[in-house]
Amino acid sequence: MSASATPLPSRRLFLGMATAVPLSMTGALTIGSQSAAAATGSPFVMGYFTQSPRGLGTDYGLHLAVSTDALQWMPLNQNNAVVTPTGGTGGLRDPFILPKQDGTFVVMATDLKGTNWNLQSQYIHVWDSADLRSFDNYRLLKLHSMATHTWAPEAFWDASRGQYAIIYSSVNSSGHNVIMVNYTTDFKTVTAPQVFFDPGYDIIDGSLALGVNGVNYLYFKRNNALVGARSTSLDPGSFTVFTSGLAPQGGIEGPILAQASGTWYLWGDANALFYAWQTSDLSTGTWTATDRRIYTQPLNSKHADIKPIPQTVYDNMVAKWGRPAWNRLKSYNFPDRYWRHADYIGRIDPYPFDPYTDSQWKLVPGLAESSGVSFQSVNQPTRYLRHSYYQLRLDANDGTTTFAKDATFHKTAGLADPSWSSFRSYNYPDRYIRHYDYVLRIDPISTAGGRADATFSVWY
Repeated sequence: MSASATPLPSRRLFLGMATAVPLSMTGALTIGSQSAAAATGSPFVMGYFTQSPRGLGTDYGLHLAVSTDALQWMPLNQNNAVVTPTGGTGGLRDPFILPKQDGTFVVMATDLKGTNWNLQSQYIHVWDSADLRSFDNYRLLKLHSMATHTWAPEAFWDASRGQYAIIYSSVNSSGHNVIMVNYTTDFKTVTAPQVFFDPGYDIIDGSLALGVNGVNYLYFKRNNALVGARSTSLDPGSFTVFTSGLAPQGGIEGPILAQASGTWYLWGDANALFYAWQTSDLSTGTWTATDRRIYTQPLNSKHADIKPIPQTVYDNMVAKWGRPAWNRLKSYNFPDRYWRHADYIGRIDPYPFDPYTDSQWKLVPGLAESSGVSFQSVNQPTRYLRHSYYQLRLDANDGTTTFAKDATFHKTAGLADPSWSSFRSYNYPDRYIRHYDYVLRIDPISTAGGRADATFSVWY
């Protein structure tokens, strides 16, 4: 669940992600074996809803993004919802995508539009999907009759029972949140609820990784920490806590675990700011912080789920929903910061922020030379980034030759990393776009620090 009995503060930033951080727990994901994604080389899908600091990018529908490496995520449908619930509260949180035994999918989500944590819905949203391009047979599925909520549903195939298990956070007779379970064969009718896991204190956001060298791991949020339990079976009541918990700088929630190319990545949600860690061996419980340079979450994504998908599903989703018509640019040496305009000045600021549209750009053919590039604002499309007294400003195109030259740049291999990008001024070819005191400008570049300042990723 994207909130809890003690919701996260509305804004926070974590630092020091480039250092190794030992963790004694992980988040969890997926159905099936430890090596399912890595063995097949499958691409991935992420399901999420959206939230931004002032609510300008908040949307309680199902959003989808795809990735070939589970690190760099491309939003589909211009980062708009692909489906929105029509029943219950009319909104969703905490979507979960389940690949079923027959190759189709079920999508489930919390029935909650907004942040009224006192809302007591006994239902979850459910859709069937053949290929994550259509979402059919929408229904509200009642899981219990208790006077309490039904948060963060997830599901897995329990082969020993020949049924799917739906786990979720709810308050039972214990008086605190526990992980409940119902069993089903069709996601239309369910067995009576029972307690799946109760460590004796308040927990939410239960999530499973199954069959990892014969062990099943259950990870959950306790207050603002992630804690892990494990069991060699999937029977209710069989899991025991084996970690002390992780609470980095104020709290994290919504754990996800994904494996790509033999590496496990743990994602955590800190109020719509995702962090990732990695390990080569899930059983150790020790993780290293992943450099933010190598991963980019979908814009405004919140409490997500990640699943491997077949290549044909990936291709068909991209064909249907389309790639974004805009880009975002991330700083190489401050990878928590993105290009944006503020008061018509170009700068780099920490993600997330509002208006989030200040960070969206159309890279169009250069106004002075089509082999170059110009940066057109998405939310102020008559304006382009141009240099004036060497500082980048967002100005209206006045149609002059001078403006066209000032607003044109040549994209080159990144000065600090050739897999990234740098941008050389058209009319001052000895100068590159770089940040200085977080403000974008054009300068001659001659030092390692300057090359890092002048290097950016172009993604979504």
